[in-house]
Amino acid sequence: MAETPVVLLPVGSDDDALDACLAALDAGTPPGTRVWLADDAQAGPRGLAIIERWLARTPLQADYTRRDRRVGEVAHVDQMLAACGDADAIVLASDAVPAPGWATQLAACFARDASIASATPWCNAGETAAWPRIGEIAPMPADLGRVARACADMPPLHPELPAAVAHAVLLRGSARRKAGGLDAASYGSWYAALIDLCLRLSGLGWRNVLCETAFVARGGEGGPATGDMDALGARWPAWHARLAHYLMDDPLRQVRAQLEQRHADAGGPRLQHELFPSATDPSPDVEDAP
Repeated sequence: MAETPVVLLPVGSDDDALDACLAALDAGTPPGTRVWLADDAQAGPRGLAIIERWLARTPLQADYTRRDRRVGEVAHVDQMLAACGDADAIVLASDAVPAPGWATQLAACFARDASIASATPWCNAGETAAWPRIGEIAPMPADLGRVARACADMPPLHPELPAAVAHAVLLRGSARRKAGGLDAASYGSWYAALIDLCLRLSGLGWRNVLCETAFVARGGEGGPATGDMDALGARWPAWHARLAHYLMDDPLRQVRAQLEQRHADAGGPRLQHELFPSATDPSPDVEDAP
């Protein structure tokens, strides 16, 4: 098994989403995985209490840092990544809810192909990596374990994406450093800066792929800051047309259909067990004999 990369979690201001994210991290990530919660002066008193309580009980190897003053989203994430050097790192949105096995599957994706620079898992609100329908925001799955089982059963082919998506992404450290890191001077959002980084990585011959064996849920999509899309269009004139064609053509339509079928199949044994309980299961319809 490939070593699980460090998980970087830029702390946000949504306390309830952060709480759900941390609980999912504990449930779905191998014990001892390194996790860095980095706070760009975002968390309020309740958020700080949630983090403190989580740090005291998590089975993960977790650290928390907080800035005295905000430096901005892109500079904040860029400095987190720079601190990792050449090490691979997963950047996870603080309002995301990773499914079981997510980080292990991302690490395995990198181990299969050294040309991959970014790997993005499926997401119910993942734009080009969205499931069950591309470019649409679906509700969070009610049973993430079932989704995780379906994803783990997918053939690991890792098809190309136009760029990584910001709900969760594994970045290869050596590739990121050669590409120059994030451009905090041109973009105000991690959403846009990640696209720009991926396009530079692609220009250097690296691949940005879908990790179809992993899933990370999210309540909604991330988005650009004011002026970010204009900046992307000025630097990468073909980007907007390329993204539009990808969303319209949906080259991964069959892959999504495969996952849909596996998701349906993944519920079979559990549903059969509910229909036909074992003889040792108590029956609420039969009274005890006198």
